[in-house]
Amino acid sequence: MGLVKPVRHLLRGGIFLAMRLCYRLHVRGRCHIPKQGPALVVCNHVSFMDALVLGGGSPRPLRFVMDQPIFDSPWLRWWFQLVGAIPIESERRSPGALRRALEEVSQALRQGEVVMVFPEGRLTPDGDIHPFRRGLEAIVMRDCVPVVPAALAGLWGSWTSHYDGKALKKWPRRFRAPVSLHFGDPVDPSNTGELALRRYLEQQVRQLKVEADQDIVPRQ
Repeated sequence: MGLVKPVRHLLRGGIFLAMRLCYRLHVRGRCHIPKQGPALVVCNHVSFMDALVLGGGSPRPLRFVMDQPIFDSPWLRWWFQLVGAIPIESERRSPGALRRALEEVSQALRQGEVVMVFPEGRLTPDGDIHPFRRGLEAIVMRDCVPVVPAALAGLWGSWTSHYDGKALKKWPRRFRAPVSLHFGDPVDPSNTGELALRRYLEQQVRQLKVEADQDIVPRQ
């Protein structure tokens, strides 16, 4: 583990530069990510580029929770392992998989890392934010850490989103599009119940999305 953290810090810087080349990226609220110690980040899920934008926009390296089938991609598995992605599989497909993923998330948090989840559980099919699924509760019940809401705007319409057809199944049609990422105030999970926490975080992400949308509206 001695070299892992420095390597991930270097990767985060490289990813940030790459995202600035690909997009006209605006990041607000980076100060809301704790300078040290564990935290959980939750964000809307628009495209397959979301993790890279968030990973580059965060001031600290993020450990991403992602679907096992994507993690197992023969071309990208090495990269996901390098950046510390945490694969998750449904209990129906692999009994015990959810428990193992939660244990890995818990271990990362207890080591003082920042973990990122997409509570919608899938890419948005229509550009809107969809209800957050259960799962956040299981994480914060194990480790009551600050939860930082975040929102992305500007990636809907890209070839890596489900706009106008399945993601990655059409040609890229734009370059250097404006993209906005907003981080909000950390939320203390101990101040609210499990269901209330999920609904409150969803509300915060929706509000941040409104603010992020305003960043990419062409100025008159």
